[in-house]
Amino acid sequence: MPANSPPDSQLASLTGIDRLLHIMERLRDPQTGCPWDIEQSFASIAPYTLEEAHEVADVIERQAWDELKGELGDLLFQSVFHAQMAKEAGLFAFDDVVTAISDKMISRHPHVFGDQSRDKSPEQQTRDWEALKAKERKGARTLDGVAMALPALTRAVKLQNRAARVGFDWPSTDQVLDKLVEETREVVEARDSLGPEELTEEIGDLIFVLANIARHLKVDPEAALRAANAKFTRRFARIEDALAAAGKTPAESNLEEMDALWDLAKAEDKAAKAKG
Repeated sequence: MPANSPPDSQLASLTGIDRLLHIMERLRDPQTGCPWDIEQSFASIAPYTLEEAHEVADVIERQAWDELKGELGDLLFQSVFHAQMAKEAGLFAFDDVVTAISDKMISRHPHVFGDQSRDKSPEQQTRDWEALKAKERKGARTLDGVAMALPALTRAVKLQNRAARVGFDWPSTDQVLDKLVEETREVVEARDSLGPEELTEEIGDLIFVLANIARHLKVDPEAALRAANAKFTRRFARIEDALAAAGKTPAESNLEEMDALWDLAKAEDKAAKAKG
């Protein structure tokens, strides 16, 4: 057991973050800890960190507020796990993580913790925030620091926003829509005359432009696609239910029948939305 760790019998008496930190320390103890936790590394835990962040977003999207506390706890545990591994490697400790984020929040909110006026619009506060971030990144390239591990659509928007801040942006949505038409034509050309590598590139360009359209229209493309996925799942389930009521499966149906059922599900959705 780690020298500074309380006996297991006393863990229940601890509260707040101290209890979690001691639990993590015990899990990672080389002699008495959990074999799975002991063998983990930053790289092996990182996918779980991303997964937990997505699960928090999913709960919020579904407004499943009774699940949010647990998911936030899972995400917090990921920070504690990484901090414990960093402490063991002599890099930093959890308190250093807390200090770093506290200092950052104070520095980036001079209108709250300093003498700047709070009389700003949310848009102006966002611009000020980005200006402070840019100052911190002084000497770096414009697109440096946009995390590679972000969902691709989210990263596309962040890259586009960074470029836009230095003037590299379409002036209006109409020009981005024109670009969408151009990229769609190039996908068709690639499909008809080029190989899979070129087609993949053109599909990527097309999706990138779609992300740009969403950004110009102030729509989160990741949230829009999640909603579209949920809608597709819901409507396809209605198709399966209707087929099951007729004693059939989708494999025993055909496109014409399923398309008609899809249109029916779509009409029912619109009617339900009209009712409020």
